[in-house]
Amino acid sequence: MNGATGPDGKLGLMGVVPFPRAPLQVGFDRLELTRILDLYGRMVAAGHWRDYAMDFHRDVATFSAFRRAAERPEFRIEKRPALRQRQGMWALIGEGGAVLKRGHELGPVLAPVERRLMKLVEE
Repeated sequence: MNGATGPDGKLGLMGVVPFPRAPLQVGFDRLELTRILDLYGRMVAAGHWRDYAMDFHRDVATFSAFRRAAERPEFRIEKRPALRQRQGMWALIGEGGAVLKRGHELGPVLAPVERRLMKLVEE
């Protein structure tokens, strides 16, 4: 295949436009999502949570858990890889927006919700 010079004088195929790159975004890997959804399922079974939402942006991935669909989330689990070398990339955020727990590993960050689940099951 011969290259032809385009209007800019560079070699290339005439009329071929490069495919735009999708913006990079943060997401959960399979093990992280499995751990989060397992906790969500147990909270649903306990009758405490009824809905969830996931948001994926350039700098943060968020899992929000709701008691009812039309309210603010009771908890948000955030993954911010940019904070990996600082406080840790995982954060548990309460309904009022306060950071309840932050850390480098997902398990310890979910611990306050796990303890709440234990109290709900005991009642």
